[in-house]
Amino acid sequence: MHEDLMEQVVTQDNATAAWLAVTRNGGAPGIDGMTTQQLRDHVRQHWETIRGKLLTGTYVPSPVRRVEIPKPNGGIRLLGIPTVLDRWIQQMLLQVLQAIFDSTFSAHSFGFRPGKSAHDAVRAAQSYVQAGKDWVVDMDITKFFDRVNHDILMNRLGQTIRDKRVLGLIGRYLRAGVMVEGLVQASEEGTPQGGPLSPLLANIYLDALDRELEQRGLAFSRYADDCNIYVGSERSAERVLTSLTAWIAKHLRLEVNATKSGTGRPWERKFLGFRINREGKIEAAPPSVERFRMKVRELWRSCQSQTSEKLRDNWCAYVQGWWGYYRLAEDRRNLFGQEGWIRRHIRACFWQRWDNWRGRLRKLRALGLSARLLKVAHSAKGAWLIAASPSLQTALNNAVLRRHGFWMPSDLASP
Repeated sequence: MHEDLMEQVVTQDNATAAWLAVTRNGGAPGIDGMTTQQLRDHVRQHWETIRGKLLTGTYVPSPVRRVEIPKPNGGIRLLGIPTVLDRWIQQMLLQVLQAIFDSTFSAHSFGFRPGKSAHDAVRAAQSYVQAGKDWVVDMDITKFFDRVNHDILMNRLGQTIRDKRVLGLIGRYLRAGVMVEGLVQASEEGTPQGGPLSPLLANIYLDALDRELEQRGLAFSRYADDCNIYVGSERSAERVLTSLTAWIAKHLRLEVNATKSGTGRPWERKFLGFRINREGKIEAAPPSVERFRMKVRELWRSCQSQTSEKLRDNWCAYVQGWWGYYRLAEDRRNLFGQEGWIRRHIRACFWQRWDNWRGRLRKLRALGLSARLLKVAHSAKGAWLIAASPSLQTALNNAVLRRHGFWMPSDLASP
């Protein structure tokens, strides 16, 4: 029962593959300041010592560095950034353990698994809705990663893994603690987000929930700690939410967030940034569209000390990444409907950056604006109003913006 796993962990091929993955993923340094670029030389110099400690079960991880990340809907997510050396060792563990555990996971689990994605999870949700299960139980677990019970997790691991060195190392990673203002705070529960191993441990922990849902014959889609269950009636939805809240408290020692969880129609709840609308189509959820609008306002603030080319490049990089995710939407009206508003922000930004009437006159002439429309350069109206004027819409029309690389989502969607 996997009693010699550590020997598989420390093979040269596994170590090299892990180094490549950590280098490719990049990321900030941990508490020791070592960067991913410095990792290779460090490993070459100390490999035999590190390998020996791993094989004898005496390697001790460093505490993680605490980083606070603002959540889109308010609040703070606490990330623990391990040292790059520990990220490398965790990656080595991950590559061996994932091959053992992944094949045992539920087909309804989509998060952080090879060959599965958030898009797959949303498509699965859509299939349930289209099959007539048009009530959803939307479950949010309170601070899941921070409250994973170590005893339950280690027990689950121990049912499959017999190598005490691997189990001991994972236990030490869970208890490594967090460095805050120079002091180490102990970790009595939770698996810190930020390390390569954490998503796999989360799936191992929540596999019991998947089995319970399957045993009850429920249709569900889970992506990490985000789980939606689809049923045929409001009464069933309320009953499932109540019973699962109690089950999760008893068997996982976790709390379902009563404020964020609930039941409703699929078009009333969101899942991974999307919702299934009344026609059964996938579309971006309204909160996702609003976050997009907030980002547009941020990217097109005129007071930024960046060149116009840099503003454009930042926008294009953002919208490409954003569209890479939200291209899944089949009903795109609430996305493409933002484009006139986006262009107005771009025009307002440039109007303000042109500084004074002389600069504006010069720019407008260069853009080929007719003498009749050039009078706008002397206008005392605000930039937002001017951005909607015939003069600026002519000078910076859609074709001009597109020609200069100011892409819109619909441009990226074109074949």
